[in-house]
Amino acid sequence: MSEQIEGLPLNREILVSMEQFTLSVDNQGRVMLPAWWRKREGVGPSTELCVAVTEEGALVVETREQGLRRARALLRKYIPEGVNLSDELIAERRAEVARESGQRQ
Repeated sequence: MSEQIEGLPLNREILVSMEQFTLSVDNQGRVMLPAWWRKREGVGPSTELCVAVTEEGALVVETREQGLRRARALLRKYIPEGVNLSDELIAERRAEVARESGQRQ
């Protein structure tokens, strides 16, 4: 579902909980991020930010940590409660090694 805010279409699936503020672009195309946001998210002078462009052309800016948290939350929906994927992978690998060892003898 898309809506318009100040003439720009926004995808509500991406912007579920949203704080709004205005940023200005200087004559070299730079945007100053608010100090309160940089402090809250641990963004310093050398921090790399990830930027995505939505279908509507809006920019979504996030730190790598924010992106990882979002990706983990998406994946968590598909993993049953109490399942540890790394333990399952290790068990599968050990079973495979045991099968291969039995075939060599």
